[in-house]
Amino acid sequence: MNTFFDKNDIELLKQKQIEHDLVLSQIALFKKSIPFIHLLEPATIKNGIKQFNAEEIEEKIVFFENNVRQLNLLKFVPASGAASRMFKDFFSLREDFLYQSKDNDLLNKNINSFFEKLSKYPFYDSLRKIMTKVGEDFEEAISTKNFLKISQYILFEEGLNFAQTPKALIEFHNYLGFTRTAIEEHLVEGALYTRDTNNRVKLHFTISPEHKERITQLIDRVKLNYEKLLGVTFNISYSIQKPSTDTIAVDKDNKPFRDIDGKLVFRPGGHGALIENLNDCSEDLIFIKNIDNVVPDRLKNETVKYKKVLAAFLIQLKQKVHECLAILDRKYLPESELMSILKTAKDEFDIHINVSKLNPEELQETLFNRLNRPIRVCGMVINEGEPGGGPFLILNPLTNEASLQIIESSQIDMNNQEQSNIAKQATHFNPVDIVCWTKNYKGQKFNLKDFVNPDTAFISTKSKDGKELKALELPGLWNGAMADWITLFVEVPLVTFNPVKTVDDLIRTEHKAVL
Repeated sequence: MNTFFDKNDIELLKQKQIEHDLVLSQIALFKKSIPFIHLLEPATIKNGIKQFNAEEIEEKIVFFENNVRQLNLLKFVPASGAASRMFKDFFSLREDFLYQSKDNDLLNKNINSFFEKLSKYPFYDSLRKIMTKVGEDFEEAISTKNFLKISQYILFEEGLNFAQTPKALIEFHNYLGFTRTAIEEHLVEGALYTRDTNNRVKLHFTISPEHKERITQLIDRVKLNYEKLLGVTFNISYSIQKPSTDTIAVDKDNKPFRDIDGKLVFRPGGHGALIENLNDCSEDLIFIKNIDNVVPDRLKNETVKYKKVLAAFLIQLKQKVHECLAILDRKYLPESELMSILKTAKDEFDIHINVSKLNPEELQETLFNRLNRPIRVCGMVINEGEPGGGPFLILNPLTNEASLQIIESSQIDMNNQEQSNIAKQATHFNPVDIVCWTKNYKGQKFNLKDFVNPDTAFISTKSKDGKELKALELPGLWNGAMADWITLFVEVPLVTFNPVKTVDDLIRTEHKAVL
């Protein structure tokens, strides 16, 4: 301990509520490097991904209405993402304009394109209002293609301030006479499948501290109107990524990085840190969906239908798992009964257990341990070239057995021909459409931190004070942070996946509220 930390360091760790041993284990991760995941095969239809026919879908929707709505439901939305990435093309064009870093013909072409699309964006009227309010001649700025002025009012503080705005507060959809932000669309969507039998809708947003005031102000302003419109009562909660999930930065020699004042540098642990926020939620069934993946009302039906399907399938799955656990919790089951549960585990839950060296008592204990975990059902869409994670059967380093996992491309050794070939055979993509059950068969809450694979963290290179540093992102919320959960995949239609990654996504047909 004394090798790295002085009294000031110890005080900083206390303030952040970070354990010394945790910091040392993070430093050890930098030194040994993060191992790649070993892929066995891609999960495909009927081989790891379930596909329901029309009759099964209808049965599950009926089951949802009769059984799931009676539970304590929650919609959990990671909503701390900044909108600045959405507008990176605007920033680049502005830089080109200021510094004339591109030839005039190309620059003029890009600026013309900017103005051709501008009126199609949902925030166009808000831009007009804010410029008019401060005395700017909006029509003249548009007609003269005053790009510098218009971009100034889109990006910076005197205008819409999208450079410092979370995606949650960006106007996503333009209806007749009004617009909705991303967070408002989540309120409407949540009311359509998270409404319980008392017409109560519970939503939880994870947000950044610098955006908390603006987000809560918007919700407070619109909440009552949406409750009247939808006939529900909203119960909305918020959480902020905990300082205790910050990770230490190191230098090129894997020693703790210090700033110009000699103070240890910690960085946010990435979206994987949100497993702590999820761990604090006590509801029975939890829906997880990213803030930017919403559609206007005209396209919500399919999303809602499949949310109900995923939730119904999860509850049916949970009931079977818990029935098995109740049986396994008895003493000395006969081998025939154990083999029956083993078959159920493989056929129904996609749990693979190597039994060759286990006696009956060990098999019973192993079965109990494998089944006594949080459960998640993940929607998967057909892969049409989207970058990011997908469903695979892997060799789970935690159990040394095959298991279904969501794997990010950065976790795959693409220089290994065999692993690269398996990755290229993947047919589906992870849209972060997840339904969770986080209680055991006795109704007690699992500690979700017990089911994380710490070796699935991610190391990136950053800089501070002109010096290069290495940063550690915690295991992703839907991959490494849930690595030891019971996991099932279900195919959902592509229409349920419409994220907004760039500003031009807002003018795609899928995000037009009125055609």
